[in-house]
Amino acid sequence: MSSLVQSVDWLAIAPPTLAAVTGLLILVADLFVAEHRKPLLGGLAVAGLAAATLMLLPLLDADRSTFCLVGDPGTCSYTADRFTLVIQFLVLGGALLTALLSVTALDDDRRRLPGGEYWFLLLSSAAGAALLPAARDLATLVVALEVASLPAFALVGLRHGDRRSSEAALKFFLSSVTATAVTLMGVSFLYAATGSLHLTRIATRIQDVDGQLHTLAQTGVVLTLVGFAFKTAAAPFHFWVPDTYVGAPLPIAAYLSVIGKAVGFTGLILVTVVALPSYADVWGPALAVLAALTMTVGNVGALRQGAGRAYSAVRLLAWSSIGQAGFLLVPIAAAAYSGDAEKSIGSTVAYALMYAAVNLGAFAVAALVGRGHRLNRVADYRGLYATNPLTALLMGFFLLCLAGLPPGIIGLFAKVTVFAAAVDAGLGWLAVVMAVNVVIALVYYLRWTALLFRAPDGTPARHRLPAPLTAALALTGVLGVALSGAPQLIVRFTGTGLF
Repeated sequence: MSSLVQSVDWLAIAPPTLAAVTGLLILVADLFVAEHRKPLLGGLAVAGLAAATLMLLPLLDADRSTFCLVGDPGTCSYTADRFTLVIQFLVLGGALLTALLSVTALDDDRRRLPGGEYWFLLLSSAAGAALLPAARDLATLVVALEVASLPAFALVGLRHGDRRSSEAALKFFLSSVTATAVTLMGVSFLYAATGSLHLTRIATRIQDVDGQLHTLAQTGVVLTLVGFAFKTAAAPFHFWVPDTYVGAPLPIAAYLSVIGKAVGFTGLILVTVVALPSYADVWGPALAVLAALTMTVGNVGALRQGAGRAYSAVRLLAWSSIGQAGFLLVPIAAAAYSGDAEKSIGSTVAYALMYAAVNLGAFAVAALVGRGHRLNRVADYRGLYATNPLTALLMGFFLLCLAGLPPGIIGLFAKVTVFAAAVDAGLGWLAVVMAVNVVIALVYYLRWTALLFRAPDGTPARHRLPAPLTAALALTGVLGVALSGAPQLIVRFTGTGLF
């Protein structure tokens, strides 16, 4: 008689587990640590995230799975394959950079940002985000999605006495709850139609669904797509993004712009390409239209923000992130039409890694400027080169990467791979829409870049660089420059291993 007690592969689950355990340790330590020693909690959080990221290295040699069905070891709930490890590297690396930004933010605003709660929530969200790419059943997927999202609501509204922060948290909460409800309904319909929550079993069974359940299965597919469209901030479900980013503490806005998107896009890839390949004729055209609409709405919104220097720089980055989400959607849509779905998904993952590095770098510069200019307007970046030459050069480099212009070769390379995915899939019309949006984006990215090197108005304010902020800028800058020198490395690294 076989045992119903499963063995757990602790090495496979080590990265998200280590992040979660560190968060719990910080929550307990916060009760006993004296007030003047609370900054030590930030060091513990940074160390925990660094250790969780390093735990990915022993997993590179072979795929590992755990929490498998008894009698069917090939059907598992947790799989650490190449795709999982690349996304976990993005998530944990992005959370580490967010933690470095947060150390400075908490030092500057300790009265309104409680350190213990902040670090616990950040690490909890990072643990959920790291769990999600390994999920291979819908129950684990939804749980990981909510573990990543629920602490993020609190982080957005954590700043005491700030009405904008509270309003941003409420808007984020309501939109996310709606997305979760729609996703759960879609998942329940898929389970009713197939009798399974495991992605590989759904992929097999949904092809032979009884005629009476066919409509139920189609409805489940559509509802699940809509739910993840909310999570990825795809238009027309993007309305919560600008106000949420502006109201949140700046490191959390950076976190949401990168890790929040990674969570949504990872879930979307697992649901469409792994669980529902037979419904590619449904989700393929839907995602193609969403991609075109999202990049257009995002870039036009950012263009309006960039037209006036009095506008918030964080709001401009928020609209820019919506536009970038449209580009991230293109290869997923192309996977429905392409004969090589793995290559298409690899393009999305490569673009996501590029975007994560340079966007977090741009937010690091925004954090520096925000120390001297509370409103953090676009106009506040005028003449940055006169006071902080290296920081201005880095900001210009990050913006050019996002625009896809040299010397930001990695940005250009990422955009070319996305264009190639669309063309190879026969989506010529979508490639044309992308080309138009690249031109629109050039306007506001170049306008902001030029502002960095103009003569400053009045006496320029000098910005002191704290050590954690310096480390974040150095890491993102080195990564961006290194990848621009050898962009082919990112393609080799992002071989998905999903198929």
